[in-house]
Amino acid sequence: MVERDNELKGTTFTISVLHISDGKPERIRQLLAAKVAQAPQFFNCAPLVINVERLADIPDFEQLKELVESEDFVLVGITGTQNEAMKTAAKAAGLAVMASGKSRKAELPPESAPIPAPAIEVKAAPAPLVPSKVHVGPVRSGQQLYAAGTSLVILGSVSPGAEVIADDSIHIYGTLRGRAIAGAKGNTQARIYCQQLQAELLSIAGTFQLSDALPAGLIQQPVHVRLDNEQLRIDHIK
Repeated sequence: MVERDNELKGTTFTISVLHISDGKPERIRQLLAAKVAQAPQFFNCAPLVINVERLADIPDFEQLKELVESEDFVLVGITGTQNEAMKTAAKAAGLAVMASGKSRKAELPPESAPIPAPAIEVKAAPAPLVPSKVHVGPVRSGQQLYAAGTSLVILGSVSPGAEVIADDSIHIYGTLRGRAIAGAKGNTQARIYCQQLQAELLSIAGTFQLSDALPAGLIQQPVHVRLDNEQLRIDHIK
């Protein structure tokens, strides 16, 4: 039997961020409950980070943690604060204090800036192509399709309550009434295409938009969805 040592490795996960402007528990509960009701499978046991940038006072993080977990999320940390007292209170509640990539870069003192390594040209072998997963016919309510490591093509419509997921892009040659989750493992270049938009939820690399936020002028229209500056952009296909 071969024994392996424990290892600490870096990786990337997609985590939803909840921006709050006040620490009132009932307001936060209503917001989370509304989102869960619209897409229960998408948010079930999902990790969550709370952005406290707009908070003037330190909230009760223990209470906040219990509230978030009562709505089936898992609160892992906070972001958006330079307030040391708030950071200390969050850590005391067992929460991580996180910074965005831009924030971390700004905090580095000049003497800590890394020295660029000399450029080395490496010609890698082309990665093997993974054929798109193709589904012919409708995706019915309660059904879930997942295209691991590739794109998903639906030759039909996606019913309400159905879920289509792909690590790359999603192409729907019909009406999208259910949930479409592209870039499921963090691919920010993934896109969503459909012939008629009536989606319950759209998501690319963890950035999502629910039905109540869809542009009214694009409902029932052919659209193309992509990430633009960390926000979903929905354009009409002409």
